[in-house]
Amino acid sequence: DQEAGVRAVAEPERIAVADAYLMALLTHKGTSVDFHPDAIRYEAGIKTGRPGTHLTKSLTSGPQYRLVKNVREQNWSVDGDDVVVDFVLDVRLLPKPVHVYETFLIPADDPRIRRIDVKFRRPRQ
Repeated sequence: DQEAGVRAVAEPERIAVADAYLMALLTHKGTSVDFHPDAIRYEAGIKTGRPGTHLTKSLTSGPQYRLVKNVREQNWSVDGDDVVVDFVLDVRLLPKPVHVYETFLIPADDPRIRRIDVKFRRPRQ
């Protein structure tokens, strides 16, 4: 039962919104990511991204993202409004890749990133 004029988007479209964020880690084109104006980011439970244009600016010019070499082995799932990806991140200056588990809050009725929760895990053996 949707409001008039509101279209729920399918899972592949919501995954594409989150994937644009992962690709921006490599391209540094923060403007290619569809963030909600109130979007926030948490890394290991600590707020690392503020609402407004902060996330877009960070992806575009943040020095921490200049160290990202590659994003690979992505495994996607959708659980309600959460789009979840488990992937491997190759980072300059680190001898081993980093295993990342990232959850994006992307409602079907407003397919913009509202929240990102990032957790780092031990590399797969």
